[in-house]
Amino acid sequence: METKKVGRPSGLTQRQKEFARYFVDGKHSNAECARLAGYASDSAAQHAYKLLDGTSYPDVVDLIKDMRETREKKYGVSLLGQLKRLSELSDSAEEAGQFSAAINAEKIRSALGGLTIDRREANHIHQLDNLSREEIVGRLTELRKAYPNAFVEGEYKVLKDGKNRNRTMEVIEEALPEKDALSTD
Repeated sequence: METKKVGRPSGLTQRQKEFARYFVDGKHSNAECARLAGYASDSAAQHAYKLLDGTSYPDVVDLIKDMRETREKKYGVSLLGQLKRLSELSDSAEEAGQFSAAINAEKIRSALGGLTIDRREANHIHQLDNLSREEIVGRLTELRKAYPNAFVEGEYKVLKDGKNRNRTMEVIEEALPEKDALSTD
């Protein structure tokens, strides 16, 4: 006798649920959705492909469909409706000679339709993770030279372990001035 799964998310892993949530948000590429959901960076694109192909993980595709329908019902907004509305706004702006607004509407429409992906932020994700301690210290030194007012100099103590962490906070709090430097008194 076969038992059926009850409820959409019960047969899915947490990563699959997170992937679906990021995918429905529509702010990231497919591979970035997989990375954000916890899949390894070097295989995120392959995982995203399999999660969306409809045959490897059909429950994920069904969850995405359900989540989109729920969102459309909740907000009264659908993908096709938004694409149509942005097209109308672009046409109206162009007819009025507002080419900047028309171009902006077309950019948003192409991103919403999946034709383009804004990757400006993706270039900076985890850059520090790939640097050694010496490279990070070197970069901080360069930043200190370029922006000296952005750094507050002071005494600090390097902790090898966290055993005396609370004591260190007590020392810092004791060293704080009684009077707030920004007060007018």
